Amino acid sequence: MPLLLSLILIFILFLVGATLVVLVIGPLILLQPVRRTRQWYVPVTKMLMPRDAELPQEDLTLKTYDGISLRCWLVARSPQESCRGTILFLHGVGDCMIGGIPHAKLFYQHDYNVFLYDSRQHGASGGRFCTYGYFEKHDVSTVLDHLQSRSDLSLGRIGIFGTSMGAAVAVQAAALDDRICAIVAEACFTDLRTIAVDYQKRMIKLPWHFLRNVALSRAQRIADFTARDVSPLNDLSRLEIPIMFAHGTEDSFIDAEYSKILFQNAREPKELLLVPGAGHSNVLEVGGTVYEQRIIKFFDRYLETK
Repeated sequence: MPLLLSLILIFILFLVGATLVVLVIGPLILLQPVRRTRQWYVPVTKMLMPRDAELPQEDLTLKTYDGISLRCWLVARSPQESCRGTILFLHGVGDCMIGGIPHAKLFYQHDYNVFLYDSRQHGASGGRFCTYGYFEKHDVSTVLDHLQSRSDLSLGRIGIFGTSMGAAVAVQAAALDDRICAIVAEACFTDLRTIAVDYQKRMIKLPWHFLRNVALSRAQRIADFTARDVSPLNDLSRLEIPIMFAHGTEDSFIDAEYSKILFQNAREPKELLLVPGAGHSNVLEVGGTVYEQRIIKFFDRYLETK
């Protein structure tokens, strides 16, 4: 009996300790992910800005509706060049717009304008908290407002390529803004509460939902947002635009099953593209020419001026 009581006591102490760790550290990890900046990319790539990839580059800073500065790049085709449309690139959690330069090169070479920006609380942009689309979806509209105010640009129809968190933001934004005409959502999650449990399991090896609830509850109070509202899966019911879900089959951060679920719940026209052997952040590299052609074919089909 004393042994049993000791084990129960140890378990209770462990549970209390784990809860305290999640209560203190969990919200910070969720709301303030480590930022990848130029310094992070310097030893990784020589393409640190669009001009390094021989692309035209305009540096911009836009203000969100709540006063946050967003650092941006516009890769625009000249008035003398043909333009099929405009594609926004939305990066994943912790990343920045530098990670989108290979995509910008691909889209520009196929006659698209490309707009990239550091999401709030990412890269060189301002903002204290990352809310995975709750506030970020409105920032997409800020970008579109700016683009449409430019008399020097031939925009055409507008699409979004979003990866990871960026894919989730794209779906949430499109549910609010009908200027978005097509989406490629790479490695998207279904909703914040589900993916938070997945990250918790990976980081502290504990599956209990109440720990997730503890962290999210405090995070919501700190950043003044509602986690249940961050749900690309729910927002799909309000979308009537073409959407392609793409995912690496070996993604260990966001399970490819989530893209399958999203695909099943999306309206037509829709596509599902699984890339064998690709992980979370190397889908373009592993997918190669076949992946590039599928993305371009999708945007060509649905952003063509009608």
